[in-house]
Amino acid sequence: MSSFYAQPYDISATGFYFEILEEYEEKSSKLVNDAGFPVEEFEIQFIDGEDIDCKLFDALGLSQCNIGPLIDAAESWGEWQKIIVILAVGECGYDFDPEDGNPDDFDIDIYEMDSMKELAEHFVDEGLFGEIPESLIHYIDYDAIARDLSTEYSEARITGRRFIYRYV
Repeated sequence: MSSFYAQPYDISATGFYFEILEEYEEKSSKLVNDAGFPVEEFEIQFIDGEDIDCKLFDALGLSQCNIGPLIDAAESWGEWQKIIVILAVGECGYDFDPEDGNPDDFDIDIYEMDSMKELAEHFVDEGLFGEIPESLIHYIDYDAIARDLSTEYSEARITGRRFIYRYV
């Protein structure tokens, strides 16, 4: 479970920590500033939790407008769905509404690989370039294939893991 801090934009009010939406709604509805007026606007800050959730909140722009759907997404989505959204939204710049969007709707190819060369070797092994005779396998220039792949694929590091991806 993640922890958050609601920092009021009103400098005469003190923020609060919360973990679930109901706690945020309860505390924010009761918060008043030094003059006794209700505080309505907050900056929501991610304080503690899984690294992948931190990246997800960063990619989707954590705010008081979307805190509920983002908390739900962090709790219900699997790690791979979070990675898809982080890459599609955070790296490729696509829009996504966590309230009614489905991460599986993104048409994105993702490989957990350390380098483009490793992806090139994977594609050759999978037969993407057709049947290659055993006598020629040692003459394949994987570096050249990797350079060609880098025109369509990009690399990203998420929570210490490297991913190579392309948006189809």
